[in-house]
Amino acid sequence: MFAFDTILFELARLFLWPVTLGVLLSFVYAVYCLGAFGIEYLQRRRAPSRALVLGASAIGGQDQMELAVLKELEGVRLCSRVAPMLGLIATMIPMGPALVAVASGESQGVAQSLAPAFASVIVALAAASITFVVYTVRRRWLMRELVMVLDAQQVAA
Repeated sequence: MFAFDTILFELARLFLWPVTLGVLLSFVYAVYCLGAFGIEYLQRRRAPSRALVLGASAIGGQDQMELAVLKELEGVRLCSRVAPMLGLIATMIPMGPALVAVASGESQGVAQSLAPAFASVIVALAAASITFVVYTVRRRWLMRELVMVLDAQQVAA
């Protein structure tokens, strides 16, 4: 049984760098989305009655426009859901060495293990919060745009 525990422990440690990289990438993506969101906000304030996203999709009909809305929101939705999980994983992996350090009375080892872990979860939660806000507001904008384009199509027909 000891060999199995060791294998699981080493396997979990292998995930630390990829998960940390995922946390960093999700934060960079969240900041990018926040910037794009700000630009879209300004564009929508300048021309509130113009279809910014669904203009080209309007030719294909309602199904095509709904797919375009889903595609537009997919990235921020995934990031808002995956980033907290990555943060939790990045927190849990260093807990093993921290518990070993506690058991052996090495408080310095606990601090070295847990400081990056908590930093990772904070960055991941910040990324998730940013993308969740962007997702929520953009979904409302796109639904309003979808209704506007569908109403225009019905009037034209």
